[in-house]
Amino acid sequence: MKIYSRTDKGMVRHSNQDAEMHGIFDDGSAWAVVCDGMGGANGGNVASSTAVEEISVRLTANYTSGMSASQIRDMIARAVNAANIKVYIEAQEDISLRGMGTTVVVVIVRGDTAYIAHAGDSRVYLYAKGDLRQMTVDHSVVQVMVDSGELTEMEARFHPRRNLITRALGVKPKLDIDHCECPVAKGDILLLCSDGLSNYVDDLEMYKILYKYKDDDAVNMLIDTANRHGGGDNVTAVTVYC
Repeated sequence: MKIYSRTDKGMVRHSNQDAEMHGIFDDGSAWAVVCDGMGGANGGNVASSTAVEEISVRLTANYTSGMSASQIRDMIARAVNAANIKVYIEAQEDISLRGMGTTVVVVIVRGDTAYIAHAGDSRVYLYAKGDLRQMTVDHSVVQVMVDSGELTEMEARFHPRRNLITRALGVKPKLDIDHCECPVAKGDILLLCSDGLSNYVDDLEMYKILYKYKDDDAVNMLIDTANRHGGGDNVTAVTVYC
């Protein structure tokens, strides 16, 4: 497996509150985590970087090649929950960081399975067999409105409240995490991204870029396209080539 990534502050923001880390375990399995911070320039930076570091340390320290599927899911959940507590405590101890939090999406790819956990509106897409599918469901105000029939998917993309999320790491002592798994095969691509990408590059554009470009060229083109479309937010893209 191979992993490529890029994060960028975009065309409007003065700082980058996104953070990401990734790596390859000793058995060749891959892992990646993306966080998109909130709570002011300082708070957002602290929340996302703290969460990414805590999750990465725990994944790399605890993963073993003999783990079962349930053990992998539990390991991811423990790592995310530990990050949630760490960010929450930091926010309580420092008044300048009160209210900070971050989205989180974590992926481990082992063999023919991708294990995904997330909270917030950072996403995972799967490019496979000439198709691009969104594997996560946003925890956001507009997603609730889409689910209830109040908005269409297209209306949600441009809704003024599209950046309001209903779950975030570090805001409360406990975090509700969604988990899912998907089969993967050689040649498939998993794309992890912050909403700075998904809000500015639609699914068809993502598909065309992943079809035409590879490796670093693909993540660079994804982010450059978001910036060409306005770049109103920090933007991060991580691709895992199975």
